[in-house]
Amino acid sequence: MGTKHNLRILGAVAAAGLALSACGSTTSSSASAGSSSNCTSGQNLAFLGATTGDYGALGQNMVGGIKLALDDYNTKNPDCKVGVKVFDSQGDPDKATPLATQIVGDSSIVGLVGPGFSGESLATGKTFEAAGLPVISPSATNVTITQQGWTTWHRVIGNDSAQGAAAASYILGTVKSTKPFVIDDGSDYGKGLASYVKKGLGSKFDSANSDTVQTGQTDFSATVTKVTASKADAVFYGGYYAEAGLLVKQLRQAGYKGLFMSGDGSEDPAFVKAAGAQAANGAILTAPAGPAPADFDSKYQSVNNSPSGLYSTQAYDAANIFLAGLDAGKSSHADMNTFVGAYSGDGVSGPIAFDKFGDIKESVIFAYTVKNGKLDTANPTPIS
Repeated sequence: MGTKHNLRILGAVAAAGLALSACGSTTSSSASAGSSSNCTSGQNLAFLGATTGDYGALGQNMVGGIKLALDDYNTKNPDCKVGVKVFDSQGDPDKATPLATQIVGDSSIVGLVGPGFSGESLATGKTFEAAGLPVISPSATNVTITQQGWTTWHRVIGNDSAQGAAAASYILGTVKSTKPFVIDDGSDYGKGLASYVKKGLGSKFDSANSDTVQTGQTDFSATVTKVTASKADAVFYGGYYAEAGLLVKQLRQAGYKGLFMSGDGSEDPAFVKAAGAQAANGAILTAPAGPAPADFDSKYQSVNNSPSGLYSTQAYDAANIFLAGLDAGKSSHADMNTFVGAYSGDGVSGPIAFDKFGDIKESVIFAYTVKNGKLDTANPTPIS
């Protein structure tokens, strides 16, 4: 998932410290911490991403996963305190940059879960690298992030190269499209993902059958006209659910009857809300994230009073990696970063191990379908 370059400024930074009692350990590299005497009071994790604005729901999903990990940790280990400090960037790189400075200036923060978006990851990675602060993103998927040479940046989710190739394969193989049309929102995420879809479509993609819109756009009439004039039988949109929902709604109103497909930035019930049930039906939304385990959502709801969502499991796993590091006595940035880089275990989101660039070694891409006016999050189809 990427970032919004032109998000509306909806408020000031929300930096909330949620003090949660904890002290734990693990005897192996698993993504669930246990109990240990290796504990220093007053330590915190940080989260950086959007928790308000049009895309705040995604960040709230991640914060919820972190809170659940800390709650698990607390229940087992009541003798120490580990907290989470939440920094609301609204997904905007310009807002994220000064927040990154705040984060690295806080000596209580031992690791960052985030950033939530690709653009803010690219804007802040050098700050975290210079400070040596270990970073694990649950959701930033732009391929170039791990090509920057940063040694402190990791992600527990597959990148856009894998997702774009899987989406293209689905369009050509399952849908058997002969005239695909690819649209992106111009963001680091949307443009990057769309580029890999185009690459995967190969000779079936005509460069004339593409367009770029803007984040925050509501009138897609010009793009709709291009799609209908092209006689496209499949549309892929690289971007987020707010624009994706409006786009498919306007496409259907114009008589477009082909496949509408988008990536993980749209894989949220808010897509259906924006599109309307009728227009959203049949849409395919891909994500490098499978459904949560059967008992995960009930545990999540007991802590957060709301259902889990996209990236909740990844954030839970990322937080637990840091907690396992604390259990092992890795309180300095350098020691924690070494621990994270060498980590190997099974999380609730799947197997976790990082390559030398910080990318996760294994990732499965799933296709989620909108059926009967609802996004079916429980029964996705693996497509990679």
